[in-house]
Amino acid sequence: MSKTLVQPIGQKRLTNVAVVRLKKHGIRFEIACYKNKVLSWRSGVEKDLDEVLQSHTVYSNVSKGVLAKSKDLSTAFGTDDQEKICLEILDKGELQVAGKERESQLSSQFRDIATMVMQKTINPETQRPYTISMIERLMHEIHFAVDPHSSSKKQALEVIRELQKHFPIKRSPMRLRLTVPKQNTSSLFEKINDWSASIVSRDEIGSQFSLICELDPSSFRNCDALVRNLQGRLEILAVNVQVDSDTQVDHYDDHEDEPSTVHKDPAVPVMQLSEKLQQQGISVKNGNSQGEAKLNKCSTCNALIGNAKDYREHFKSDWHKHNLRRKTRQLPPLTAEECMADMELGDSKADLEEYSF
Repeated sequence: MSKTLVQPIGQKRLTNVAVVRLKKHGIRFEIACYKNKVLSWRSGVEKDLDEVLQSHTVYSNVSKGVLAKSKDLSTAFGTDDQEKICLEILDKGELQVAGKERESQLSSQFRDIATMVMQKTINPETQRPYTISMIERLMHEIHFAVDPHSSSKKQALEVIRELQKHFPIKRSPMRLRLTVPKQNTSSLFEKINDWSASIVSRDEIGSQFSLICELDPSSFRNCDALVRNLQGRLEILAVNVQVDSDTQVDHYDDHEDEPSTVHKDPAVPVMQLSEKLQQQGISVKNGNSQGEAKLNKCSTCNALIGNAKDYREHFKSDWHKHNLRRKTRQLPPLTAEECMADMELGDSKADLEEYSF
């Protein structure tokens, strides 16, 4: 005997649903919307209400399909007009997001904030920007928590102020061109000294005096107001002035006149040296056989590298990257063997910190 599958008739299934919830007078009200349409409606991109709402019905529980009572609607909203109530819930209600989706959004916003902090700050000792991984680690150390209801830029500025209390970090200066009449230059220089701005160049063009300076962003509003009062003009040449990293500076430096002080192989092979460092051709093993060949020197690692191909590969190696990080901290370079031992020591310390109680 064949069995037929009996399905309910007239049942409307809500799929791909995003719930917007509003609690009023102690009663919970919910509406069913399409995903990604709620934010578009609130930002003014979407104008058609039918493209946002799956149903012009107010629920007390969308997942169970329980409708809100008319008495509760009248008590809470003063009306039982479903469309008006849906608009109010859509504007004032809280969008319910799944756990994984919320975690993904917070992680993405955390990365955006860290990127903004990196672009707006520098290390005062080296005048270079911190790496994105370093900024994220410092943000974790100050126990920063992302606020999904606040803008990333506002939170980035708050993070910078908090980091300045604990770590050597400062805002990267702005580069401005200030043009004022010659008779007002004394007032301009007086304020420039008060703001501790560094002067890059100065020039006189007819009756106008032009000045290029690097100024802390916190003094920008005062500087703009001053230039306006002096009947001058202000131009922003660069929002953030940073010294670029020198990973590309050492490329293809020719040192033919220098003595070929090549790193020789140790008598006993170093077991800790990874195969990756060996394949990258960092240690120059054929120094005696290639005595007549032109060697390229890496000033970061203070080592002579072989041909052009090995030289290019060297800049991708862990040895060079590790010495580059040491250089930013004004530490001397390490050899390949010392570098490997130092990195293994750092990994061991990280493992101990991870499992310490």
